[in-house]
Amino acid sequence: MRLILVAGALALFFSLFGTPALIRTLARRGYGQIIRDDGPSTHQTKRGTPTMGGIIIIFGSLFSYLIAHLITRSSVTVSAVLILGLVVALGLVGFIDDYMKVSRQNSRGISGKQKIAGQVIFAALFGYLGIHFPDPDGLTPISHHLSTVRDTSISLAVVLVIIWVAFMVTATSNGVNLTDGLDGLATGASVMTFLAFVLIGVWEFGQSCAIATSGNCYNVRDPLDLAVLAAAFAGSCTGFLWWNASPAKIFMGDTGSLALGGALAGMATSLRVELLLIPLGGLFVIITLSVALQVLYFKLTGGKRLFKMAPLQHHFELLGWGEVTIVLRFWIIAGLSVALGLGLFYTQWVAG
Repeated sequence: MRLILVAGALALFFSLFGTPALIRTLARRGYGQIIRDDGPSTHQTKRGTPTMGGIIIIFGSLFSYLIAHLITRSSVTVSAVLILGLVVALGLVGFIDDYMKVSRQNSRGISGKQKIAGQVIFAALFGYLGIHFPDPDGLTPISHHLSTVRDTSISLAVVLVIIWVAFMVTATSNGVNLTDGLDGLATGASVMTFLAFVLIGVWEFGQSCAIATSGNCYNVRDPLDLAVLAAAFAGSCTGFLWWNASPAKIFMGDTGSLALGGALAGMATSLRVELLLIPLGGLFVIITLSVALQVLYFKLTGGKRLFKMAPLQHHFELLGWGEVTIVLRFWIIAGLSVALGLGLFYTQWVAG
């Protein structure tokens, strides 16, 4: 528990006090947000706000995790290192996209196909490496079994594991990216989900088969250290949210949203709660579905729109809702989704 508190506190400190320095650096270089002309007109006031703030989230989480282990003289784990590698890789994809936007001074960065390709390649590499590096008990960071709230009896071949992990990571990173359209919306929702992973990691450690004697124990590699990493991301996002809340002084950009999505999917995969990510990240799922439904309805009806604008948060903006009102109400949905996910996780343990 000490390690969790140290990592979370350090991440909060780095992000809270490091973000203003990043804001000044980005502003001096002219790395400001480019606003699409077809979006809500109220967003034009945000033009020029420093972007690529995901840099501080990534490095705040990374450094706090490493320093916390240095302070407590504990070893880092393969599971956490693999997730951090995935986060940095996806952050790099997002950074390239953000940099191309600000350097060209338009809202087009790398193409959608290039972005997806980068996500899939790094996610597949994460999935491949994750089924290696067994510990003395034979547990690897990623299981061959499909998991819901724990591993099921459904075993997947190596190729299917890699494809499934690549799909999960790509879908989640794009889901967070689509949610990151209003000040603080994606950041606040991410904090809640990371805190849920802290609780899940601690619980799985306390009920691990190496400690507990019950038949309802968990066979998960490094659950406690994954809780430490989740605390680092929660602290880093919380510190960033101070500056990202409306009116935002900085945006995370694709640098942050793709990285956070990768972190969430990596946590769910490594903690053996893959399908539980659907309720835990319920807000991200709802917003992603709104885009999919908009596209499908548009094609089926020959050009009609189901929503005034997708993603969903912009539909409510065009209905006249204030930005802060939308963010707060969507945070409530995110909180209820997390509560549902944790309830399902605990209920399964009780029933088991």
